[in-house]
Amino acid sequence: MMKYLHLIRPKHWVKNLFLFIPLFFSGEIFAFDKIELLTYGFIAFCLVASSIYIINDYRDRVKDALHPTKKNRPLAAGTISPSFALTISVIFALAGFAIAYWLREKVFVIILIYFILNLSYSLGLKNMPIVDVMIIAAGFVLRIKAGAAISLTGLSQWLTLMVFLLALFLALGKRRDDVMIMARSGVDMRKSVKGYSLEYLNVLITLVCAVIIVCYLMYTISPEVESRFQTHRLYYSSIFVIAGMMRYLQLIFVHNDSGYPTHVLYRDRFIQLAITLWIFSFFFLIYIKEFKLG
Repeated sequence: MMKYLHLIRPKHWVKNLFLFIPLFFSGEIFAFDKIELLTYGFIAFCLVASSIYIINDYRDRVKDALHPTKKNRPLAAGTISPSFALTISVIFALAGFAIAYWLREKVFVIILIYFILNLSYSLGLKNMPIVDVMIIAAGFVLRIKAGAAISLTGLSQWLTLMVFLLALFLALGKRRDDVMIMARSGVDMRKSVKGYSLEYLNVLITLVCAVIIVCYLMYTISPEVESRFQTHRLYYSSIFVIAGMMRYLQLIFVHNDSGYPTHVLYRDRFIQLAITLWIFSFFFLIYIKEFKLG
């Protein structure tokens, strides 16, 4: 059973929680009817994402066999037959599309775009430097677009920019890890790595990190947001955003430990605490209307 779980990568499903972001930022997180619909959307994205993971592993199974960690993937290790894996991929994709269409036609269109974009990524665009990380970031924007469509909530331009930049930041961190693996092993694990260097990625990561913080601050002090939530104190929550970003930079530049962002999220207690405190502070400022400071 474990080999099939490894094939569909449930650990990466945490990325699809981005569907809930528009509802949380709209102040309607207790609208349980919308949460129910978003849960179906979450399932749809998980199924389609797993379908893409399988296709990607199928195409890269030979190269993955040379990778220090990817060699343990079922297709690279030969523990699951390629034909059976592709059958699972087709079933998952069709099931995800069916759920999306049942939710709303707009959601179906968004998840179809997500599938086509990521399929194009697997079929060759992942080998193009810059384009590869842009596609990854666009996938997260499509997630929040789908979340907004399902829950019928608005989506601030600042929020869209933040999600895009955060995903871009994490993707660049992963590419930096790929560059370091290539430097240590001498094996070219990914063609797009040739278009990056350690110095170039260090500059990009630092630049994007700074812009993310600025975007978040602009979001918290924007008149539209202050009017919607009837508070001007949302910028207090920025301390946890800054702390989380600083910790991730520390992992990248000091410990040379970026790797998969989801793996970092699962194991790093500092980042987990920063996210928890950010959620609590944002929740407190938005949802507890009685909270007042002198």
